Amino acid sequence: MVDPSAANRLSLLGWDSQEDVDLLWALSRAPDPDLALLALSRLKDALESEWQEFDREVRDDTGLRGRVFGLLGASTALGDHLIARPELWRRLLGKSIPLPTDEELTTRMLAAVGAVPVTVEGIPEGQSSIFRAEVVGPKAIIALRNEYRDQLMILAAADLAATVQDEPVLPYTAVVRHLSALADAALTGALSAAVATVFPAGPCPIRLAIIAMGKCGARELNYVSDVDVIFVAEPSDGAATRLASETMRIGSAAFFEVDAALRPEGKAGALVRTLESHIAYYKRWAHTWEFQALLKARPMSGDMVLGQQYIDALNPMVWVTSERDDFVDGVRKMRRRVESLIPADIRDRELKLGAGGLRDVEFAVQLLQMVHGRADDSLHVLSTVEALTALAAGGYIGREDAANLTASYEFLRLLEHRLQIQRMQRTHTLPSLDDDEALRWLARAAHVRPDGTTDAKGVLIAEIKRNIARVRRIHTKLFYRPLLESVSRLETEAMRLTEDAAIRQLSALGYTSPRNALSHLRALSGGLSRRDRIQALLLPTLLDWLSETPNPDAGLLAYRRMSDELTDKEWFLRTLRDEGAAARRLMKILGSSAYIPDLLIRAPDVLRLFADGASGPRLIEPCPEDVAKGLLASSARYATPERSIAAARSLRRAELARVASADVLGMLDVPQVCEALSSVWVAVLESALKAAIQSSVEERGEPAPARIAVIGMGRLGGAELGYGSDADVLFVCTPESGADETTAVKWSTQIAEMIRKQLGAPSVDPPLEVDTNLRPEGRSGPMVRTLAAYDAYYAQWAQPWEVQALLRAHQVAGDPELGIDFLHMADKSRYPEGGMSEKSVREIRRIKARVDSERLPRGADPATHTKLGRGGLSDVEWTVQLLQLRYAHEVTSMRNTSTLKSLDAIAAEGVLSESDTGLLRDAWITATKARNALVLARGKPSDQLPGTGPVLTAVAYIAGWDGDPGGFIEHYRRITRRARGVVERVFGSNQ
Repeated sequence: MVDPSAANRLSLLGWDSQEDVDLLWALSRAPDPDLALLALSRLKDALESEWQEFDREVRDDTGLRGRVFGLLGASTALGDHLIARPELWRRLLGKSIPLPTDEELTTRMLAAVGAVPVTVEGIPEGQSSIFRAEVVGPKAIIALRNEYRDQLMILAAADLAATVQDEPVLPYTAVVRHLSALADAALTGALSAAVATVFPAGPCPIRLAIIAMGKCGARELNYVSDVDVIFVAEPSDGAATRLASETMRIGSAAFFEVDAALRPEGKAGALVRTLESHIAYYKRWAHTWEFQALLKARPMSGDMVLGQQYIDALNPMVWVTSERDDFVDGVRKMRRRVESLIPADIRDRELKLGAGGLRDVEFAVQLLQMVHGRADDSLHVLSTVEALTALAAGGYIGREDAANLTASYEFLRLLEHRLQIQRMQRTHTLPSLDDDEALRWLARAAHVRPDGTTDAKGVLIAEIKRNIARVRRIHTKLFYRPLLESVSRLETEAMRLTEDAAIRQLSALGYTSPRNALSHLRALSGGLSRRDRIQALLLPTLLDWLSETPNPDAGLLAYRRMSDELTDKEWFLRTLRDEGAAARRLMKILGSSAYIPDLLIRAPDVLRLFADGASGPRLIEPCPEDVAKGLLASSARYATPERSIAAARSLRRAELARVASADVLGMLDVPQVCEALSSVWVAVLESALKAAIQSSVEERGEPAPARIAVIGMGRLGGAELGYGSDADVLFVCTPESGADETTAVKWSTQIAEMIRKQLGAPSVDPPLEVDTNLRPEGRSGPMVRTLAAYDAYYAQWAQPWEVQALLRAHQVAGDPELGIDFLHMADKSRYPEGGMSEKSVREIRRIKARVDSERLPRGADPATHTKLGRGGLSDVEWTVQLLQLRYAHEVTSMRNTSTLKSLDAIAAEGVLSESDTGLLRDAWITATKARNALVLARGKPSDQLPGTGPVLTAVAYIAGWDGDPGGFIEHYRRITRRARGVVERVFGSNQ
């Protein structure tokens, strides 16, 4: 006791002598001794002359002592109730107090309002819980509330007695069943008062059944909780609705919030329906989560015959829900919705909704019941604890896991109860770790004691962490450990899933080809080797992470292929075992991308980068410049072009795997991805050009007759390549001193052809296509020209679109001096004095209009085509380039090959408003991200976003969209639609 007034209060109670030591020791064990002492002082005043009798009994009756001290030290609300109704202490007398039976609770509740049975047409005598109260209105609510609080107080006192005295611990199951029975009795009393209000005389014309849902339906109710109900009535008319509404009003005022939101159509639906109407709704319209909610349904009050008919009609539908096409998606949506409800600031303190919390256990158990309940009636049970027992008995989860999960669940529920009892308020939030007083109270209220080395608060914190971690660990393997045991060849005494049960479970977990998935599990962990044993340890966690991805089937197959290919790499499984972040990242990639797995299999060392380094994820440690230098240095070691280019390909493969992995994992933004992809492409071109020139010089036995430069065009020139982009280039040469120009051009053309042929050779890697179609005269023009020939062509013959193409020309490989000379030459055409002529501008606009109307592929959706669609990449880039053609001759900051950097300059110079350039920037980044995600998801280039289906799901997932894939499409349409408005203003303007 730390309250300075404690000594004075003890003296006033007469508990300050040597004879009172036992009382004081008992009081010191109360959850909050000072609170208990204060309440006892108030109770003495309330009892007046009865205090002496109470004092005598509490000294002699240790049971009474434990109940009163435990109650008053744990609950201010119930302590206040006892003080307001002090005569109730007598109901706590006795060495043990038997809790009232279900029938006795109902009898007491009905007696509180003088209720008597009422005749209801169609209900046999003795099968109805419909009564009519004599007391109505506010008096009925007060009477019902007092009786309900009386019973809660008696239960809580019995529940808390063991924290103070050596009394029997009331089992968790007994507590929650009693609370549920009390709720049944309470609503029966509320219904009787409602009947008296709506039908004050004569027979009741309505058959009304109240169906318990949620925790009350499962008979595992909390001390403070909403009670979820559904109403069934015959007939379902205005009178029935009024009766149900009145029952809810009275129940909510007297006991707890009565919530009917789980009814068909939720709060927007009718409060009361007939049985036939309920059946019709669940057959046609119900979502997966609504069937999941029916797992807990049971008749609780009113017309019990009608209630049972409701259960009998709907229960069979529950057990076939797992066969619905949207079952997995519905379950995932429900789980995401639950997780989204947790405020970020209390996420780590949430007993109910947090990771490793109560909802994890309940959700997992319900899912397993729905998967296997169709074939196994033993799983048709209501409560979580009973379901765990049944699942273990059927071999669907391990017996040890079931026992540990039950123990952790009951411990967390105990803490939840204690937190709620304190003020009789609904809460699931633990005190913060720096709230010593609250944690110390909770430890004592939960009967947690010091262990000799740590105080009660420290023991409590350790127990909370241990149990939450245990729930997380078991929850992860709950679905998968039995699957692995079903394919394991190791001897075990545990029951195993049958093959049919394993297939059902895999199907429910999102696998569209469960038989194939089972064969993969058998191949991965069905042997007796050390490697198989490690896989068996890893797979439950890996499979759980895979189940969160869009395509777990493809992910599991890719993991099997990877495991087979890397059999001789001991570090592979060790990395997955020891680096949890690396394993989780790998599963996210394998389950979403068709592009990356093959790259990783052929460049396995990239997998080492999936772990975290000292400064963060190792995947983003390499910089593009260093990678390019390494690629050039490695390819330069080889004498032949074939081996040199092979080395370049190998390093490019590893870099693609690294960049794509970091992209999917959200570690790189769009500009960083484009820069890295462009940088490695430039390095490959440089290495290929050097290898080709060196080989030719050695073969000829004389120096090269010309210098060659490679000019990047399009997205390569702008350093904005995507995964599916080709390399648009121009080859330019200039003869060496004394060399013949014809010979120089011919030799340079041979070099260019060699580069294109060797880089474009068939390969299992993503293609390396070198595209020269932007050269003067297109495909009919020479592959290579001299600088002078380019100058003459662009000065005399260049079409407006060719000048437009030069806006993105940039020197990327070969002779840097020649490349710079080319750019200076190009400046005369792309940034002419006075800007582009109005005639040429009109031609650009005409070509753009033609592109819009003719180049979009047949059947493509212009709203979601990332390249040519409305507000897509082409729209943004053409808009930027038109503005460059018109203003860059004066505004030199606009002379940039990068679309994004050019937009920055356009905004800075006021050519367009910041809001307009912001819309164009958002559209370009959104379209580029979507286009890249399409390649990563499908494994091949594509520009068209699908409207629905698994590819869209994967694209949205890779693009980092957190929500329904349809929302991703709507977001894309919204962004590009706004950008299209800017495009139309620019192309329609004469300014």
